[in-house]
Amino acid sequence: MGIFLKNATFIHWETLEFKKTSILVEEGENKPLMFFENPEEFKAEKTDRIIDCSGLYVTKSFGVGHHHVYSALARGMPAPKKTPHNFREILQYIWWTLDKALDKESIEASALATAIACAKAGATFAIDHHASPNFIEGSLQTIAGAFEKVGVGHLLCYEVTDRDGMNRSQKGLEENLSHLKSQQGLIGLHASFTVSDETLQQAANLMAESGAGIHMHLAEDLYDQQHCQEQYGMRVTQRLQSFGFLSNPRTILVHGLHLDESEREIIRKSKAWVAQNMESNLKNKVGFFNGQGLPNERILLGTDGMHSDMLQSAKAAFFAGQKHDVLSPAIVYERFRNVHRYLAGNGFKGDGQNNLVVMEYDSPTPFSRENFLGHFIFGFRSNHVKHVISNGKLIVSHGKLQTIDEEAALAFTREQAAKLWKVMQK
Repeated sequence: MGIFLKNATFIHWETLEFKKTSILVEEGENKPLMFFENPEEFKAEKTDRIIDCSGLYVTKSFGVGHHHVYSALARGMPAPKKTPHNFREILQYIWWTLDKALDKESIEASALATAIACAKAGATFAIDHHASPNFIEGSLQTIAGAFEKVGVGHLLCYEVTDRDGMNRSQKGLEENLSHLKSQQGLIGLHASFTVSDETLQQAANLMAESGAGIHMHLAEDLYDQQHCQEQYGMRVTQRLQSFGFLSNPRTILVHGLHLDESEREIIRKSKAWVAQNMESNLKNKVGFFNGQGLPNERILLGTDGMHSDMLQSAKAAFFAGQKHDVLSPAIVYERFRNVHRYLAGNGFKGDGQNNLVVMEYDSPTPFSRENFLGHFIFGFRSNHVKHVISNGKLIVSHGKLQTIDEEAALAFTREQAAKLWKVMQK
């Protein structure tokens, strides 16, 4: 059984071919789509639901290449007790204060808020990098459970760091290992300036044992490079390469703003991927992403936890990058869709053909394969998302969640946000 999308215009996410068709979408993991030129050929008893898609566009749903569930309850929170004046202080006074205040309930609320936002913006998969130093054990399973309630696929990791002591660093490694025993995932590391060689070696051993890639911030701020050169006599990319992290095609390096030409060459020759997060970089005033010298076929777009709207992230990457990168709508669209290539190429589950978004896009100008990219950058918005299908299951219909009680979930997230903010002010 499944969903029948009748009289749709299907847009192939890679070729951008437009096709007038009706589509049978079966529920389950990576079920193939069935196309019908004549919808009358389809027998209604084969499906649970028929959706009239006349005038609507159907294409592959979206994915978030780098997310932070732990920041989901930060929106509107009180200003920090101390005003940060640089990137390290932003981390210390804001994000490291927030992540220490998280407990099981606030993590669950953060994950629900994130998954709801992803689904309603057309994203059926998110790659997340989590931190909660005072609630490490079981944190990833809590997130996974919330995502699965909503119907959003996930690839999770716990952010290992020495900044809270080696005991918590060890617990972070153990949480990654525990998660990998039961779920697909990655091995999270914070950034070079907060992890010792001892911790990096343990992560390298875990990578070799499990086959999982590393998910780690790279040269987000210039301080990361300065610290690495002072402490280890090399640049960050060289340090990560020395532990073998870049030879794994599942490794994701996040940000990559302050790279010299030799580092770009190392990454280009490696198997690692890079996740671009333009809006977060703008917010933190740390610089602008520049993809020159990096393989565009291995650059992902993420949100860095600021929101879950990948169409917005694509626009930000395009507009803010005009002066700092070699960009075109085609290049940005490739980065936007590379998350699917990363997941498929590495054998991860949950992003198969039967993950779709149905968009109500009533353009005032002609819309076709030939000018799709112009509409993608200058036209598409998340409020055009009408229905979302995840693994063949309708999780959003007419903009409303179908899998959970959204009103009750948001009441819970608001309650937990208020509690979290009080803890942060102590």
